[in-house]
Amino acid sequence: MSRKDEIQDGGRDLNRDPISKTPGAHPVGVGVGGTAGGVAAGAAAGTVFGPVGTLIGAAIGVIAGAAVGKGVAERIDPTGETEYWRDAHRERDYVKTDHDYDRDYAPAYGFGLQAREADRTRDWGESEASLRKEWESARGESRLAWEDAQPAVRDAWDRTDRTYDLYERSDAYYADAFESAPYRDADADYTQYQPAYRYGAYARTRHADRAWDDSLAAELERDWANRRGDSPLDWDRAKAAVQDAYVSHDRYSGGSYIRENSGRDDTDKFRVG
Repeated sequence: MSRKDEIQDGGRDLNRDPISKTPGAHPVGVGVGGTAGGVAAGAAAGTVFGPVGTLIGAAIGVIAGAAVGKGVAERIDPTGETEYWRDAHRERDYVKTDHDYDRDYAPAYGFGLQAREADRTRDWGESEASLRKEWESARGESRLAWEDAQPAVRDAWDRTDRTYDLYERSDAYYADAFESAPYRDADADYTQYQPAYRYGAYARTRHADRAWDDSLAAELERDWANRRGDSPLDWDRAKAAVQDAYVSHDRYSGGSYIRENSGRDDTDKFRVG
């Protein structure tokens, strides 16, 4: 096994509880992976994105296979996705102006995120029929029938794929680039910096049109404690790696990155500013 293969899945615990460091402590961990081929079967009805803008576990519950969900939960920041879609949904032509984000569309985006993380072995075409059935128990107070929810679910599903792809590219690039990074501690290994690189890569997808500056750095610093997982790096030591991944996005993403998707037009690009 190559060194790249060894580090590919390292440093996953980016969203452990900031105090206890318990793996999968954030709420999405009890949801994704909770069923084999299903997301909400047998679970209590509820919303996935709560009205305060964070993922909650009531829609899915702790069900068989939840440990798998805890493993993948560390890969994508649920709070960041909530806020991403709060802004991005306004540009979607499928959004009904008389419907509410928190009540109607956030559950659909959360459902798509969790569905894709629960099962990445099947494509959309293989999954849609079961998702249609599960939406009825996962929708909570959302007024969207499946025909109206489907575009939002698919949007979140596709963005989840792109985020995984981005992390894989970032991991592969920095596994080598780290060796000559001027900011690395002499006694540190790559896995200690991997959460910082992923944090920078993900931040760029959320702030594609923002240049790195002190204001952005201060925003990212506030959430580093929630994203560092087992990394021993405090913000002062991690900051340079986060910045590197943020400003060097085109080196590992190929510039504007659009995942091919069966001819479907997709305006959700990872743009390099």
